[in-house]
Amino acid sequence: MDFDVVVVGAGLSGIGAAYHLQKSCPDRTFTVLEGRDSIGGTWDLFKYPGIRSDSDMYTFGFPFHPWKDPKAIADGPAIMEYLNDTVETFGLGKYMQFGKRVTAANWSSDEKKWMLTITDSKTGETQTLTCNFLYMCSGYYKYENGYKPDFPNEQAFEGITIHPQKWDESLDYADKKIVIIGSGATAVTLLPILAETAESVTMLQRSPTYMSSVPSEDVVANFFKKYLPKQLAHTLSRWKNIFFQLGVYNFSRKWPDKMKNFLIGQIQKTLKDQYDPKDWTPKYNPWDQRLCAVPSADLFKAIKKGKAHVVTDTIKQFVKDGIELNSGNKLEADIIITATGLQVQLFGGMRVTVDGNPLDFSKSPAFKGVMMSDIPNFAFSVGYTNASWTLKSDLNCIYVTKVLNYLKSNNLQVCTPKFDHENMEKADLLDFDAGYIMRAKHLLPQQGTSGPWKVHQNYIKDLFALKYSGVKDKELEYA
Repeated sequence: MDFDVVVVGAGLSGIGAAYHLQKSCPDRTFTVLEGRDSIGGTWDLFKYPGIRSDSDMYTFGFPFHPWKDPKAIADGPAIMEYLNDTVETFGLGKYMQFGKRVTAANWSSDEKKWMLTITDSKTGETQTLTCNFLYMCSGYYKYENGYKPDFPNEQAFEGITIHPQKWDESLDYADKKIVIIGSGATAVTLLPILAETAESVTMLQRSPTYMSSVPSEDVVANFFKKYLPKQLAHTLSRWKNIFFQLGVYNFSRKWPDKMKNFLIGQIQKTLKDQYDPKDWTPKYNPWDQRLCAVPSADLFKAIKKGKAHVVTDTIKQFVKDGIELNSGNKLEADIIITATGLQVQLFGGMRVTVDGNPLDFSKSPAFKGVMMSDIPNFAFSVGYTNASWTLKSDLNCIYVTKVLNYLKSNNLQVCTPKFDHENMEKADLLDFDAGYIMRAKHLLPQQGTSGPWKVHQNYIKDLFALKYSGVKDKELEYA
C-alpha cells in the first residue's frame, strides 16, 4: 500500500498532524500508524494514581479544539477524554491504524519513497508500506520500560517494587508504608494522592527540585469562557499563558537568584515550621531542569498533614523491610516506587536507513527543530522543554504541511535539508540538565549555532520561523 504521507504515532503530536494534514493538504493521502491499540500515547500508557499534566491545558491542548473543563491542570482521564473528543469531532479516526509498529524505514533515492517495515503488535507478522514523506510523531522515550538504576542489594527487599511506567492498577496501597525514589514531576504527583490512603509516604531524593504552587483552575480563562465565544476564549487564554510562561522562563534565566529566592520563599511560607532548607534548595538554577508544578499546593498540604514526608539522602542498600541510607537512617517500606525517570528512544526505536545505509542521528543537525540534515522527506515532532509540548508540535505540523504543499505546487518530489558542515559549528540540541536528557546526549541530534539550524525554546521565535515563514530556505534542497 502506498501513501503520500505516513505519520507514526497517535499521541498528541500524531492527532495534531492528522488534523493539519486533513485541513491543509486535502489532496494528499495519509495514514497514522500506531503501535499500541489506542490513541493517546503517554496519556493512555501511564496509569499511576493522580497522573496529570504539568502544563495548563490552554497551551497543552490544541489551538483548534477549545479546552472546556474548568480545571487548567488536568488529570490523565480528562486528557484522554479530550483527545478522544478531538479525534471524533474532526473525524480523524478513519486515518488511524492500530497495532502497527514501524520497525524499519529505508529511503530509496531511485524511487523517491520511504519503504516501511510494519510489524503487527499482536501476531508479529510483517508487511511493507511505502510513502513519499515520513512524519515521526512517536515521542522521545521508550514505551516498554522506564529508567531504573541498579540499587545495592535490591533482591533483599521483601515488599513490592514498582516503576510508575509499569503501574499495576490492582495494587492495594491503602494503609501501607510507601517510599518514592525520585523528586521529579511523577514523584510530586504521586505523593499527595497516595498519602490520602497510605499509612505514610516518603519521597526520597538525592537533591531537591524546584517546585511552584499553581492554581488548579485558571480564573481568568474561566472568566473568558463565561462571557466570550468558546474559540475566542480559548485563544485569549492560550496567549495569556504563552506570554506568562515566556516571562517566567526569561526572568529565571536572566535573574536566577531572584527566581530561586521567590520559589524557595513560596515553599517556606507554605510549610512554615516544617520547612527544612536542605529538602527544598536545589543545586542548580531555575529552569536548568523543568519546573515542577504543584496544583493547589497539594504536595505541601499533604506534608503539613503529617502523612507525607520528604527526605534528602542517598541509598546505601535495600533491606528486607525498606531502605538503609548513607546517613545511617532507615526508611521502612511495604512498597518502593522507583520514580527514576524515562529512557530516551528516538523514533520508536525503528531502524532508519537511506539507500540501505544506516543513519546516525547524533551526526544530523536539526533544521528548525523539524527536519534533519541529509535525510530526505523526513520530519519529526517534539515539544518544548520549557513550555507546553503542544505549542511546538503544532507549529511543526504547520511547517510540514507547508513543505508538502510547496512540493505539490512546484511539481517536486523531494526536500532535503543540507547543513554546512565546513562553515558552521554544532552544539548540543538541548541546553537542559534533566537526567533523561543527560543520559541520552550521545543519541540526540545536534543543532547549529545560528540561523535555521539553531533550535529555539521560544514560541514567539518559532511562530515566525515555522508558521509565518516561507519554505524556500537556501538550506533546503528540492528535487
